[in-house]
Amino acid sequence: MFKKILIANRGEIALRVIRTCKEMGIKTVAVYSTADAESLHVRFADEAVCIGPAPSSESYLKMSNIIAAAEITNADAIHPGYGFLSENAKFSRLCEEHNIKFIGATGDMIDQMGDKANAKSTMIAAGVPCVPGSEGVIVDFEDCEKVALETGYPVMLKASAGGGGKGMRAVWKAEDLRDAWDSARHESKAAFGNDDMYMEKLIEEPRHIEIQIVGDSFGKACHLSERDCSVQRRHQKLTEETPSPFMTDDLRKRMGDAAVKASEYIKYEGAGTVEFLVDKHRNFFFMEMNTRIQVEHPITEEVVNYDLIREQILVAAGVPISGKNYFPQMHSIECRINAEDPYSGFRPAPGKITTFHSPGGHGVRVDTHVYAGYMIPPNYDSMIAKLITTAQTREEAINKMKRALDEFVIEGVKTTIPFHRQLMDHPDYIAGNYTTKFMEDFTMK
Repeated sequence: MFKKILIANRGEIALRVIRTCKEMGIKTVAVYSTADAESLHVRFADEAVCIGPAPSSESYLKMSNIIAAAEITNADAIHPGYGFLSENAKFSRLCEEHNIKFIGATGDMIDQMGDKANAKSTMIAAGVPCVPGSEGVIVDFEDCEKVALETGYPVMLKASAGGGGKGMRAVWKAEDLRDAWDSARHESKAAFGNDDMYMEKLIEEPRHIEIQIVGDSFGKACHLSERDCSVQRRHQKLTEETPSPFMTDDLRKRMGDAAVKASEYIKYEGAGTVEFLVDKHRNFFFMEMNTRIQVEHPITEEVVNYDLIREQILVAAGVPISGKNYFPQMHSIECRINAEDPYSGFRPAPGKITTFHSPGGHGVRVDTHVYAGYMIPPNYDSMIAKLITTAQTREEAINKMKRALDEFVIEGVKTTIPFHRQLMDHPDYIAGNYTTKFMEDFTMK
């Protein structure tokens, strides 16, 4: 087992990893930028190393600084959390070159699944259902026209290196294809330095449902059932729940089996998610694979009583998994609390938190790194907390979430708490009747 783990991340996920490491008797090293000197993950780690100024490019994305921090503190493993370098093949390989265990996917696995066009080709070969469309990267606009005609409108153009909705364009008719092709490629080039595109059939009334998997170094994988992530704004998740209100026992089994098949086909090691789009007829199609822990992993932990961070560490240390699949025994909902103003188009609202009161009680979990007096820097993602409620039924989990949101007091900055409170009263949400288009018709009151 590892003696010391460096957490190459910040905020609540860094604190989350530190907690499990302490329970396992493993020493921890926090890294931080100058903007994060007062963050809780810095306070609770056994050691802390400043790795640069506020910009991510000079700190949390600076591979040489992170490797140096690991070497000077004698850390024998690095946990990347999510975001930043968690799905960076070069960093995974760099850790290996320096004899430091990267607690995540290998560089080859990240290459294989990180590029969406390559991932789709791999999943087709594995026999996992995929959305009809191009077999790989589209060569040029003539090829684009041909694939669109074969696939049938409406279609979705996607950046091969994309994420967060950048480089994506829905095209409903042939005369709009050229403009969509040009603008998507331009946006993708600016965002990712890569303008490769691929195309898929546009799935109407889609649900975004992901399957949590864990694979070991012996080629075995298991799944921990699904999470419904369909409530999104500009392809950014706002809330998640498990089990999905749209799921049936048969669909859960088929999607779980497909996720395990996908993972074992590439001999995946670590925690990850296989993401699917599910249409209104409950047909499911592979969308992408995330080769890291997810923001929303706590709801899975709550319904199956399973520490995913602990399992990541064990798998990385060479411990085999049981091979058993897990199914939800309760219902859990997560609301992402962001420092944003939901009344002004969810505009980021960094600043100083003057008052912070966290909700509590049975079935309530809060993952956060902030406190009264904490200054939210403008340099990073705006999420400052995750509020999770768990109960025997979905109705009870929603009612518990309403109570917890009413109890959650954050003053000094605007947050998305009012949005989530309204969401919990929305008749379509209460009925479980929502898709990835839900937010298009949602207005704050």
